[in-house]
Amino acid sequence: MKNQRLLTEDEILKMDDEDYMNKRQLAFFKHRLEQLQDELLRNADQTTEHLRETFIVPDPTDRATIEEEHALELRTRDRERKLLKKVQQALARIESGEYGWCEETGEMIGVARLLARPTATLSLEAQKRRELRQKLFSD
Repeated sequence: MKNQRLLTEDEILKMDDEDYMNKRQLAFFKHRLEQLQDELLRNADQTTEHLRETFIVPDPTDRATIEEEHALELRTRDRERKLLKKVQQALARIESGEYGWCEETGEMIGVARLLARPTATLSLEAQKRRELRQKLFSD
């Protein structure tokens, strides 16, 4: 299995349901999630380095611009930190054999949905039901 090349998205989309979450599909998604995890960790490191750089800017307008850029960068990294947690949870689901299956219904999430959102834990139908419930009860 180690020397076997990874599947492409097209190959995965063309596979039958009985091949769902076989070793090759799991290897593809594990690789994709690990790449995303590495990218998120690199971004976090870059932000840390960037924020350590201190600039003495006498002009209040320039200082305000820099502070706003830092605030925006921190908000972005906060979203990425939350995504990183979801990526790590998805990797754990691959290891436990739960990846690709809806945590609410036990049905297949589907490769098209996982290609679009590799951290998905719900099938599209279950996600729609959850969003509808949230909308109904949040008003």
